[in-house]
Amino acid sequence: MFVAGIDIGSRGSKAVIMEDSRMVSFSICETGPESSKTARFTIDEALNGTGLSLEDIGYVVATGYGRILVPFAKANVSEISCHARGANWYFPSVRTILDMGGQDCKAINCDENGRVTNFIMNDKCAGGTGRFLEVIADVLQVPLDEIGDLSLKSTQDITFSTVCAVFAKSEALALLRKGVSRSDILAGLHDAIAVRCLNLLKRVVINKDFTVTGGISKNIGMVEKIKNKVGLEPVLAPDPQIIGALGAALFAQEKAQAQSK
Repeated sequence: MFVAGIDIGSRGSKAVIMEDSRMVSFSICETGPESSKTARFTIDEALNGTGLSLEDIGYVVATGYGRILVPFAKANVSEISCHARGANWYFPSVRTILDMGGQDCKAINCDENGRVTNFIMNDKCAGGTGRFLEVIADVLQVPLDEIGDLSLKSTQDITFSTVCAVFAKSEALALLRKGVSRSDILAGLHDAIAVRCLNLLKRVVINKDFTVTGGISKNIGMVEKIKNKVGLEPVLAPDPQIIGALGAALFAQEKAQAQSK
């Protein structure tokens, strides 16, 4: 049976199609103003080229901020549970997950079956999230997908007093006016975010095998800073942004099998 997981995040939406624990296809799209329309577009993008239609999908589980607004989903599961399950599918030995999303960051512990055993999240401030980095990239007039590489070219340590989106934006502008390079500013901001992530991870258990998921984990400069702060090399999925949708698809498979018994 074909199943699907769909993750409607605050900034991006992802879908994964699976059959018998095998990933068939996936898609990543921007989240639009209407979650139901975004969901349909995202699943259609994942189905494109597979020869399948939505009617061929036996079970769909939704996750993410917009999970209750996916009209074709038969169930919804929290993104925390889905990231744990998706990470476990790729890396069975992983017990610690840092999920860096568009609006929040989460530190998660899971067991050998990908079940959540503990978690803590930062959702009260945009600092250190995908939205925060979008704001900074805009201020510095650097394409978002280039800020990580550019931060690695830094030659001078810059310390930021805050990762509050409002104050960090002002601080970055002030440094830019003083002639500080964009690479140094970005490195300083990445470092401040990494410290915040480390503090979040310390509130759960940091195991040797850990992974980083979410869109920010595609930022090579951010991953490098986190590696240095934690003192461990994170294992990364081929596309860490789809881990939540993958976990949702695995839950869909589990629920479909239980339903057929």
